Amino acid sequence: MSTDAQQDQRAGEPDAAQEWQEWHEGRVLAVAAPYGPLSLTGTHWLSDHPEGRIPAVPGRWREDGDEVVLTATAEDGVVVDGKPLTGEVRLGADRGPIGDSRVGQGERRLVVLRREGLWAVRDFDPASPSRHAFSTIDATPYDPDWALPGTFRPYAEERAVRVLNADGVERGLGLGGEIAFMVAGDEHTLQVAVEPDGSLWAVFADPTSGNGSYRFRFLRPGPPAADGRVHVDFNRALLPPCAFADHFICPFPPRGNTLTVPVPAGERNRLDA
Repeated sequence: MSTDAQQDQRAGEPDAAQEWQEWHEGRVLAVAAPYGPLSLTGTHWLSDHPEGRIPAVPGRWREDGDEVVLTATAEDGVVVDGKPLTGEVRLGADRGPIGDSRVGQGERRLVVLRREGLWAVRDFDPASPSRHAFSTIDATPYDPDWALPGTFRPYAEERAVRVLNADGVERGLGLGGEIAFMVAGDEHTLQVAVEPDGSLWAVFADPTSGNGSYRFRFLRPGPPAADGRVHVDFNRALLPPCAFADHFICPFPPRGNTLTVPVPAGERNRLDA
């Protein structure tokens, strides 16, 4: 291929730095959105409120087997499926977008959550102080040296490990394999979960964690190729939701997912105005 043809081909290829910039700007917008992570003002476990009353949350909430029963009066101002609730309704866990959750009060969204058999109600409020204090996400500009070729090595069977979560409670974390990649001539690995769409998810720390970046971060590579090849791009290392609101229950890195090499790429910290 001639030099001119090679230049023409490169000109038609996506610019990785520009793609990263667009991704980063999209992340900032998503975090700052009305029902982004900054709007979470509380995660209330029903087991902590056996009488059914959650402070500052309207209605009465109780668990009943595989459902939650919400009882409300007209004074509570609760809306379910777009209609005012007077009486009771049975609810399952919300799995869609926060803004589409079944229960609301004004602009607030009351999201039903279940983890390991325990029920909770999450309160998302677009007027939260955290959302209005937020400025941006501090992130390192794109560095091609941190867009690495890797290999996915699936486990014969999914493994379940117990890890501490951001709220101080230990919970299960399913792991489906590991990704291997080279940094400065040395191989490193991270254990990953396999998402329903085939993409991967790692929770990791490194020597910058708590020392220039948040205490741990997420990495979400796309689905690996049939031969296991996977793109490991630390430029898209993510702050976990608990970096934006204390009420998320993000898992800490499992044993073995603390890298020995510093990773200066990706999102670093939340910045407030």
